[in-house]
Order: sequence, then structure tokens, then C-alpha cells
Amino acid sequence: MAATVIEVEGLSKRYRLGQLQAGYDTLRDAIAHGANRLLSREHRPPAEEIWALDDVSFTVEQGEVLGVIGPNGAGKSTLLKILTRITTPTRGSAVIRGRVGSLLEVGTGFHGELTGRENIYLNGAILGMTRREINGKLSDIIEFSGVERFIDTPVKRYSSGMYVRLAFSVAAHLEPEILLVDEVLAVGDAEFQRRCLGRMEELSSHGRTVLFVSHQMQVLARLCDRAILLREGRIVQDGPSEQVVAHYLQAEGGAGSQRSWPDLASAPGGKRVRIREVRVIDEHGHLADSVDIRRPVGIEISFTVLRDDVPVFPKIKLVDREGNNAFNTVDTSPLWNGRPVPGDYVATAWIPGNLLNEGFYTVEPGISSVGALGTNKLVHQARAPEAVAFHVYDPGEGDTSKGRFAGQFRGAVRPLLEWTSERR
Repeated sequence: MAATVIEVEGLSKRYRLGQLQAGYDTLRDAIAHGANRLLSREHRPPAEEIWALDDVSFTVEQGEVLGVIGPNGAGKSTLLKILTRITTPTRGSAVIRGRVGSLLEVGTGFHGELTGRENIYLNGAILGMTRREINGKLSDIIEFSGVERFIDTPVKRYSSGMYVRLAFSVAAHLEPEILLVDEVLAVGDAEFQRRCLGRMEELSSHGRTVLFVSHQMQVLARLCDRAILLREGRIVQDGPSEQVVAHYLQAEGGAGSQRSWPDLASAPGGKRVRIREVRVIDEHGHLADSVDIRRPVGIEISFTVLRDDVPVFPKIKLVDREGNNAFNTVDTSPLWNGRPVPGDYVATAWIPGNLLNEGFYTVEPGISSVGALGTNKLVHQARAPEAVAFHVYDPGEGDTSKGRFAGQFRGAVRPLLEWTSERR
């Protein structure tokens, strides 16, 4: 059984809003401000306070890669600052067993007047490394960072991308037992992000523990074994990363994997047809919030045909997180060639594995008909925009279209195509 290396119990952090005193007061100004506060205390409204963290508890085992997600202001960075002893909690405790390396913002711990090489030694010393240990890792750190040409230049002249390259390289190669990483990898380019992810996977495979805060959901779902979702300073979900990411994205997008309308009179549609229920299902027919990119996913539409005067057919539209249409598709079954018999129907559109890209998708189900002959127009008899949603994740193993590439492809689809190659 793996040892527990991070143990957080009832952690809470309170901040006071507003300014207690000016940041650059002289002694005379400070005395004057203090006197004014005493004289006006009974006339001053009570100070407003917020809880950045509120009764947070969790444990992390050795070698585990834990992701921390949530909206801005949820308490993610405050949590990492407490774990790295930058700030103290108002209540509760956080016990860390092992040497910690942290990268909480670009250039953490760097001195602008020192060169990149000198900052490597400075950061190594802060992490408790001896000069001999740093010398043994120096060439690997410089090579990984990709800033060899500028390594003897003061880092105040570095770009933000160069800063984060060197800072991450130092933190990752000095082999801390626990690595805490905030949302900094977004500064690097795609190639460097790929190398960083590979390095974090390598650290975890050697028993190192990684705590990773990010808004890059696809990266986090792939890298982390487990994730916790913070909202308003509290943990609202703790579990497998792909499930927590799917829950977060669905809540953010306002849609889940199932939606139903028990009252037919208020269901989407009109006098000809109404939609009763829509579900996202896996290949076994179970509800699916998140789907392995290699596996098929079904969109199941239950609907009631009320009249037989117009031929109708089921349809779905898939939209990615940026609002782009991934595709539209209709049911071309012979069942819909003529006028349907009134009654209840269930139609399922199956999206094959290795077609969709990683990401979050919303589904607009509909029942449509074709307009008058010669108009070439699609008529919506019933539709439910953003009725359901699901998240596609890539576990980073097996038969996917990325091969050895670890980054994120762009686009709504990412098909695994058949290739033929030969040497001529």
C-alpha cells in the first residue's frame, strides 16, 4: 500500500477585503492611519471577509498525479500557496512528507539580475540540493529548457516563455519528491508542453507525486489519475479525472448526459411530434458523462409522433466547446421513407470511436422533415438545443490517431484513418 505524502484536514483560509493600510506608509503616516482607525471605529462599517478555502480535506498517495480544477476564484492557487508554505491557513492543517518542488507562477524564485545558470544553482539550493547534485543535473536542465543560447544572460531579459521553460526544467530535474505545478504550462509552446507532460509522467512512474492545477481539461484528464473539483473554496467532487472533468464541463455548460420532459405538453416540439427524452450512452447502453476516445458513443432520442401527415426523421447536431459545429447527421433508415405511424419511437445515433477529438461536446437532438418539393429546406418539427453534453478523453494508450504525439490536436474531429506507406 502506497504511503500518504500529503494529508489535508479541514483546511480553511480567510481573507479580508479592502486595505488595512497603505502599502508604502512612512512611520508618521502609519501612526496617523492608526489614530484615524481608532477614532472612526464606531462609524466604520464591518470589514467584509471571504473564505478562499472552506473546510477542505483530502489525501494524496505517493506516486499519485492529482489534478485540481475549478472556476477562477475557486481556491486552487490558495491551496497550493498553503501547501508550499507561502501563506498560512486560518484553520486546519496540511501535512507534507517529502521534499517539495513548486512552480506556482512564471519565474518563481528567480532573481532578475542573475543569469539563467546562476538561478539554477539558486533554486537548487532553495530545494535543499548540494552543489554536487546540481552539477550532476545541470546539463540535463539546460538541454530540456531549450534556452542554452541564453543561459548566461540575466533572466530579466528572458521572454515569459523562456522564463517558464527554465523554471519548469529546474523544478522537474532537481527531483523533488512532490512537485506542485500551477497554471504555468500554458505559457510554453506546444512542443514544450508535450515535453513537460512527458516529464511529469516520467516523475510519477518513478514514485514522485505531482499536484497539477490547470484549466486545460484535456491535458489534465490524460495526465492525472484523479482530480478534485473546487468551487467557492469547497471540494464538490473527488474521483477519477475523466469523470470529474466531465462533471465540471457539464455544469459549466449547463447540460448533463440525460434530459427528459415527463409532461408531453411542455416537451420540445409541436402538433406533429415531441421529444420526450435524450440520453448519451456508452456501447453497453449505460449513461455516459465521459467517453474513451477509442469507444463508440450513442445519442439516444425518445420521441412521440402525433400525426402521420408529414414524413419525419431524427437528426442530431454536435457542437464543440468553442461553439463550432462538429457535424450534423440524420437517420436515413427506410423506416422514415413514408409517413410514420403515430406512437412512441426511440432512435440512437452511434458515433464511432476514434472520430471525435478530445474535448467537450453538446448535442442538439431534433425531429425534422423536408420542405415542399424543390425548396431544398430542412424543417424542424422538434428540437432541443444543448439538451445533453459529454466529454471525450484520450487515455494516452492503445490505438488512437495521435500515435507518439502527446499534445493536443486542433479541430472537432480526429479520425483514425487507414494509411498505406511504402518506400520507393
